[in-house]
Amino acid sequence: MRNYILTLLFLTISFGYTQAQIGNYNELDVPDHTPMMNSTWDAIDKMMYKVTTEGNKKVYTPSYPAPLKKLENTVVELPGYMVPLVSGRNHDTYMLSVLPIAQCQFCGTNGIPPMVEIFMKKGSVKFTDEPIKIKGKMVFNPEPLKGNAEIQIVDAELL
Repeated sequence: MRNYILTLLFLTISFGYTQAQIGNYNELDVPDHTPMMNSTWDAIDKMMYKVTTEGNKKVYTPSYPAPLKKLENTVVELPGYMVPLVSGRNHDTYMLSVLPIAQCQFCGTNGIPPMVEIFMKKGSVKFTDEPIKIKGKMVFNPEPLKGNAEIQIVDAELL
């Protein structure tokens, strides 16, 4: 009888502890990231691909709509989250995204989030999970199959 009572007490405490871990909060109260979209990101997000066929192979060529073409070779300011291309603490080249790296970049209902490749003007930036803001010249990668991104920010500086 004593073992039965101890087992019941243990199960009751375990259940209570589990409920405390799960919590009773509303998902909408917990922000998953700071929104980064602005007019520059909106223009970047409009980039599409023209699909052609060469032999048995599909070829995807970036197509830049007018609002995005206007930004080519201009200096832009862009907030976002760092997405490193290589492991390490400091980065002089990395991707910038509207979503943090902790979130799955290829999941969700809206497809792949817009990203650009950043090339720092001088020095490197220490990796952070927090949003950053950069300023640099937007260029289009002339050979996207030989780089990481179709849209790049060169001579970037951390703001």
